[in-house]
Amino acid sequence: MLRPLLLLLCLPFVLAAETVIDPARDRAIPVETHLPTDTNPCSKAAPCPVALLSAGYGVSHTDYHFLVKTLNRAGYLVITVGHELATDPPLSVEGNLYETRAENWQRGADTLVFIHDYFKPKFTTFDFEHILLIGHSNGGDISAWLINHGAKFVNQIITLDHRRVPLPRSLDVKVLSIRASDFPADKGVLPSRTEKHKYQDCVVTIATAKHNDMTDEGPSWLTDKIAQILADHLAGIPCLENEKANDQ
Repeated sequence: MLRPLLLLLCLPFVLAAETVIDPARDRAIPVETHLPTDTNPCSKAAPCPVALLSAGYGVSHTDYHFLVKTLNRAGYLVITVGHELATDPPLSVEGNLYETRAENWQRGADTLVFIHDYFKPKFTTFDFEHILLIGHSNGGDISAWLINHGAKFVNQIITLDHRRVPLPRSLDVKVLSIRASDFPADKGVLPSRTEKHKYQDCVVTIATAKHNDMTDEGPSWLTDKIAQILADHLAGIPCLENEKANDQ
């Protein structure tokens, strides 16, 4: 009888689970907002950081608590965003995927812009001008797409094994990409060795990790490893130490 209670105690605090409406697109967007562990340091003069978390295709935005907890402990307000609705066309699996999936990525990018604008006035002690985007798989593609198409309020991106949209090449956007080992990314998605050095990007591959396991449903050894890489990154530990710690 204690097991459900212990699980509940381990989950991050959900300030609100709601569906917000984007009137311009008549689109219902499911979200959860999670406050950081300690909100005392947050003020208008010294706002606390914000992360927008985008799920992988076919995965609920509520299935990434291991990421939410890590971000909350690092002081982040986390807003998890559900991008896929039953009325949306299915994600393309044929042709040039960079072209055939562009509609999906642009729709997701528009959703993130709306969520940014919607919640900014509601959380005045949080920094919505220097946001972290984090996404798994297609959620990472959406995040990279938004930055590559001119978002000015993003200064960090973290992806979990996204595979289609090139990461930004910019000194203004800090990059971490945590990779599984069962599928390669498309050509040009990840920075070259020269680009990683130039832009100080971090790419960490976890041996034996599987793409579809990078959620709460994955094995604990994997979610724990991802959480540790994320925590180290947020703490400013150099990428080389992350890679060494994970036998890269």
